[in-house]
Amino acid sequence: MLQFTTQLQKIPSRYLQKNNDKPGKLVSFNYDTYESFSYQQKSQKLTKRAIVYLPYNYSSDNKYNVFYLMHGGWSDETTYLGTPDDPHPLKNILDNAIAEGKITPMIVVCPTYNNLSVQDSSDYGLALQLTDNYHNELADDLLPAIENEFSTYAENVTEQGLIDSRDHRAFCGFSMGSVTTWHVFQYCLRYFRYFFPSSGALTANAELLAKFVEKQGYRSFDFYIFAASGTADFAYSGFTAQIQAMASYKEMFKFAGNEKDGNLYYLVAPGGTHSPENALEDFYNCLIQLWKEN
Repeated sequence: MLQFTTQLQKIPSRYLQKNNDKPGKLVSFNYDTYESFSYQQKSQKLTKRAIVYLPYNYSSDNKYNVFYLMHGGWSDETTYLGTPDDPHPLKNILDNAIAEGKITPMIVVCPTYNNLSVQDSSDYGLALQLTDNYHNELADDLLPAIENEFSTYAENVTEQGLIDSRDHRAFCGFSMGSVTTWHVFQYCLRYFRYFFPSSGALTANAELLAKFVEKQGYRSFDFYIFAASGTADFAYSGFTAQIQAMASYKEMFKFAGNEKDGNLYYLVAPGGTHSPENALEDFYNCLIQLWKEN
């Protein structure tokens, strides 16, 4: 069961340094999908890329949980992990925290909701539409491709195989990636148990959010949401309003720092802003709690 602390933990400064002894590996992973707005017609094929982190000593003899991490606006799949030739700080954080046993060895996947252009996420209105559409590509193309290529808990990549392994999968995102996370919660509960939205709201209509769960055939004990933001973040007010509304809607959402007692938790960083540094801190606090008993 997850057990969250009462305040966000700081990333140790040493975790930002390159780990030469036990480095993980970044993979540039291409997969086939379709143009977002005509997805159902499947009339325009696209090849997209995700950046994949494999932990030190990754082996096909072992099974790994998978953490899907979506970027925000003005960003793409390289924003957090970088590329194999140019790793970004999150790669060092994962290497060091896994080496010290702070984070369980896992696969991290950074995809993109960008559609026809790397500039799509820079258009606010377009990005909102793409985050709502993204579940099609995620469920039908990215998940099967990733979990067929790498060693995960999915016994196979049929729909049932992905459903059966949902406890070993999480979706996280910051800002517009947080909005994507809420939409994944809306459409893809069958594939994910854990959701980590950070500083990006969808709606303060908690009854509607509860109906998302019910419509997909799930109940209150079938998911866990850990949300995070900062008091100086411009998204803080709206994001907090959504979390408060959910916490008040006790027919579905139960506020608690562990899975045994609830399914919703929220941590706030005093003075935290809408910045890459605070986003990394939010991700770190998610990652250090996940799958500790598996």
